[in-house]
Amino acid sequence: MSVRELVVLGTASQVPTRHRNHNGYVLLWDGQGIMFDPGEGTQRQMLRAGVAAHDLHRICVTHFHGDHSLGLAGVIQRINLDRVPHPVTAHYPASGQHFFDRLRYATAYRETVRLTEAPVAADGELAATASYTLDAIRLSHPVESFGYRLVEPDGRRMLPRLLAEHGIKGPDVRRIQQEGSLGGVTLDQVSEVRRGQRFAFVMDTRLCDGVHALAEGCDMLVIESTFLDEDEQLAVDHGHLTAGQAARAAVDAGVRHLVLTHFSQRYPDPTAYEQQARAAGFEGELTVARDLARIPVPKRT
Repeated sequence: MSVRELVVLGTASQVPTRHRNHNGYVLLWDGQGIMFDPGEGTQRQMLRAGVAAHDLHRICVTHFHGDHSLGLAGVIQRINLDRVPHPVTAHYPASGQHFFDRLRYATAYRETVRLTEAPVAADGELAATASYTLDAIRLSHPVESFGYRLVEPDGRRMLPRLLAEHGIKGPDVRRIQQEGSLGGVTLDQVSEVRRGQRFAFVMDTRLCDGVHALAEGCDMLVIESTFLDEDEQLAVDHGHLTAGQAARAAVDAGVRHLVLTHFSQRYPDPTAYEQQARAAGFEGELTVARDLARIPVPKRT
């Protein structure tokens, strides 16, 4: 069975704390690993979480503030040190190319892996594979920032009752799936659309159209909630979200599992994040992220 889960490597905003590493997240999806926002210390957190360099196929950076990108140098060098046997693609804001270059070549090392640079300059599709498409959408932050959205293609769910009514069984089930019709019976007559899973990663941003577009219909939304609601003006001033704002965006988008993260060091107790998210009306599955947690993507409905 394919594994689809989020591995949380760090949850701190701006500076690490005794209990929170800088940001770092890996989405494991059908044998591929997509790393998001490797902050300082990510390489060590990977060891602690049991994530190997060989697990990584893409690296997605939302923006070039240090808590989201200072770990790039170590991760890229580890990928080369371990001689990862497949190409790795890096996505990041095109306006930060000079930052990426500095981090990629921060020190001397031997390049053994093909690392493809695929900078993001505008909203749109970045990649399409058999199991997902990856899109980027611009967010609102003091420096250019993009969120990422992964969408699985829709599939088909075979309906046993309708198959039986049309006398289709055994090997004929596979035949009608492959050929689209069998003996005058179409695939639509014995199946229904199975909606593909959707995942979004939303980091440093104010509330904006991009937040809502990324969150729409997601099975799992990983979203920053740097501040608590009583500090909403700070959030606006610095280009961030509060727990309540993030939760209301999730409610409006019909999110199934909300993962709050990127917490300010001013709040030592994360309990209030959950309380404020619930008070904002979110009734789905809710996780206040903690370092080294593994969070399964919700099963298809």
